[in-house]
Amino acid sequence: MNKFVKKLWMLGLALVLAVSLAVPALAAGEEAGEPAAQEEAQEESSGGKTMASAVAIGLAALGGALGMGLATGKAAESIGRQPEAEGKIRTTLMLGLVFIETAIIYALLVVILIIFVL
Repeated sequence: MNKFVKKLWMLGLALVLAVSLAVPALAAGEEAGEPAAQEEAQEESSGGKTMASAVAIGLAALGGALGMGLATGKAAESIGRQPEAEGKIRTTLMLGLVFIETAIIYALLVVILIIFVL
């Protein structure tokens, strides 16, 4: 039950974060038709994109670093317990680290798309 509650809290926190990052994108002024207002809205949108990009890459890097640290620690413990299985453990560890790093690189690509395309 304790793990379920933790997962529920993490899901709720992720939902709150997603909604809080989406609110500035969805909020549009009524006078958006005026050229000065459009420039001002563009500047505000640029600031929102910058903040969203910083939070996104920060969370991706934090999650990746925590995952890599835990995986490396558990692999070291496993090798300490069973030195004869070192090759298999190391291979599995490297494969897992590659997948974690790939997820971080995908997050970086999404952030670059947010900054330059949207």
